[in-house]
Amino acid sequence: MIWADARLVAGKDLRVEWRSRVVLNQVVPFVAAVLLLFAFALDPDQGFLRIATPGLFWIAVLLSALVVIQRSFSLEAGDGARDGLRAAGLDPAGIFLGKGAAACLVLLLLEVVLLVAVGVFYGATLRGWPLLGVTCVVSTIGVVAPGMIFGAVAAGQRVRETLLPLLFLPAVSPVMIGATNAFQAALRPEAEKSSGEGWRWCGLVGVFAVVYTAAGLISFEPLLEDS
Repeated sequence: MIWADARLVAGKDLRVEWRSRVVLNQVVPFVAAVLLLFAFALDPDQGFLRIATPGLFWIAVLLSALVVIQRSFSLEAGDGARDGLRAAGLDPAGIFLGKGAAACLVLLLLEVVLLVAVGVFYGATLRGWPLLGVTCVVSTIGVVAPGMIFGAVAAGQRVRETLLPLLFLPAVSPVMIGATNAFQAALRPEAEKSSGEGWRWCGLVGVFAVVYTAAGLISFEPLLEDS
C-alpha cells in the first residue's frame, strides 16, 4: 500500500513539473548562471577554480534543492490539494516517499546538467565515475529527506519562504561537507589512490540519508496534519 501511494504521489508531482516546465525553463538557467558567475569571479586563478569545483557544484545543487522542495509544497498550498491528499486516505509515509522520490529524480537530472557545466566552465576533468554517481544519489537523498520534513513544517506558516531555508540549511550541512569531500577524492588526478577516502565520506553521507529518511517516515503524518 505504501509503495502504491508513493508511486501515485511521485507520478502526480512529476507530471506537474513536466507540464509546467519550471525546472527546465527557470531552475536550469538559474544554476547555470550561478556556476558561470563563479567561473568569472575566480577566472584569474584557474588552479583555485578547479580545487573549488566540488564545493561550487554542491552549492549549486543546494540552491536547486531549495527551489525544488519549496515548489513541491507550494503547488499544493493554493488550491487545497494538500487537504485532498489527506482526504484521499493516502499513507503519510507514502506521500513522504512519493514527494521525495519526485524531488530526487528532478535533482539528479539537474546534477547531470551541472556535471557537464563544471566540465565546460571550470575545465574540471571528471574521474572516479562510480564514486561520483553513488555520491550524487546518496547525497540527493540526504538533502531531499530533511527538505521534505522541513517543507511540511514550513508549509502551514505565512513565512514559509524564509522559514524553510533557516531550518533546512543547518540540517544538510553535514551532507554537503561529506559530498564535497567525496567529490574532491573522485576528481583528484590520483583518484584510484584516494577513492578509499572518498568512499568513507560517501558512507557517512549515506548514514545521514538513512537517518533523515527514517525520521521523515516516522514524523511526516503529524507534520502533514499540522500543515
